Amino acid sequence: MVNVAVLGYGTVGSGVVEVMDINAREISSRLGDDVQVKYILDLRDFPGDPHEAQVVHDFEIIMADPEVRVICETMGGMEPAYTFTRRALEKGVSVCTSNKEVVAAHGPELIRIAEDNKCSYLFEASVGGGIPIIRPLNKALTAEHIESITGILNGTTNYVLTRMDEDGVKFEDALKEAQELGYAERNPEADVEGHDAARKIAILSSLMCGGNVRYEDIYKEGITAITPEDFKYAHAMGKSIKPLAMSRETKEGFFAMVAPFMMDSSHPLYMVKDVYNAVFVSGNTLGDTMYYGRGAGKLPTASAVVSDVVDCARHPDKTVACVWDETDVSLTGIEEYRCRFFVRVPESAGEAAREAFGTVEAVDAGISGEYAFITCVISNAEYEAAASKVDVITRIRVL
Repeated sequence: MVNVAVLGYGTVGSGVVEVMDINAREISSRLGDDVQVKYILDLRDFPGDPHEAQVVHDFEIIMADPEVRVICETMGGMEPAYTFTRRALEKGVSVCTSNKEVVAAHGPELIRIAEDNKCSYLFEASVGGGIPIIRPLNKALTAEHIESITGILNGTTNYVLTRMDEDGVKFEDALKEAQELGYAERNPEADVEGHDAARKIAILSSLMCGGNVRYEDIYKEGITAITPEDFKYAHAMGKSIKPLAMSRETKEGFFAMVAPFMMDSSHPLYMVKDVYNAVFVSGNTLGDTMYYGRGAGKLPTASAVVSDVVDCARHPDKTVACVWDETDVSLTGIEEYRCRFFVRVPESAGEAAREAFGTVEAVDAGISGEYAFITCVISNAEYEAAASKVDVITRIRVL
């Protein structure tokens, strides 16, 4: 019997227990042993819940029980999740988590502690919800030199931009709808300003290069400035606007960013809509692969946590390997990033824009009073230098 403790009985935590209940037979068959939720840690009581008897309010009860082999940390936030995780690993108890905040900030440290104490720290659910991406990077793609990762990693922003794209609604209205449906928090800043996606691409980038990519060092640009007019131009070019997170190796070094991009229908990420997520990985010999599915939600995220529980149970008193060194990776700056830019300026500034940007491709979406165009491939620094000479309404990068 594998005894498990679940920390936090909210959306994901209750989902973990539910997945273990629903799929108990499959889990037992594949593991060769039964998995049992022995404790559920929460500040609240849950009268009438099928697992009411397992609820405890004191973490020390779990720490004092030598039968607990795996802990599922689904509390969210930095504290007390980080402290509880560290204490469990130091005791030799494996931890599986969906907490991207703790993973992004302390991942390599917690992996090292797990290795020192012959247990595992696994975090499949921290990126992409139920999409299997951490395990493929750690196992299936170990023979590859990963050259780039590009993903839609935040379901809230993807839902908002999908509504703006397909129904022409304003950003504020699409966000309000996302909040009413439970896709966005009351305070949506972490989503719409790119912080959530930055943590996720930091985790993937770290696994890609083996060092520690700090999410604080990643360039972040939100979607709050995107307008219905931007989508009219995108449609005129056969493109859409997607909230992308990316990391890649360049001649100058390692680079990562989060920002909205225009892309055309030939890219596999073009068809990723609503709250779905996808991760597009390019390797030097395999080429391109993509991982797609529900990036959030109770049961998809919980399924990923439980898959980690099974992995831990299969490797008792051992560490499931994960290459993520504590040495920080120095990222190249946004100034050196090169791409094309979609730019809107007042119609009266068209000539000045052509003089400032040189050769451009004009875009006509039937919007009066404006001149819009796409630049050649230029660096961000070159764009800023040219844009300083013109009254720019808005600009969006083009993939």
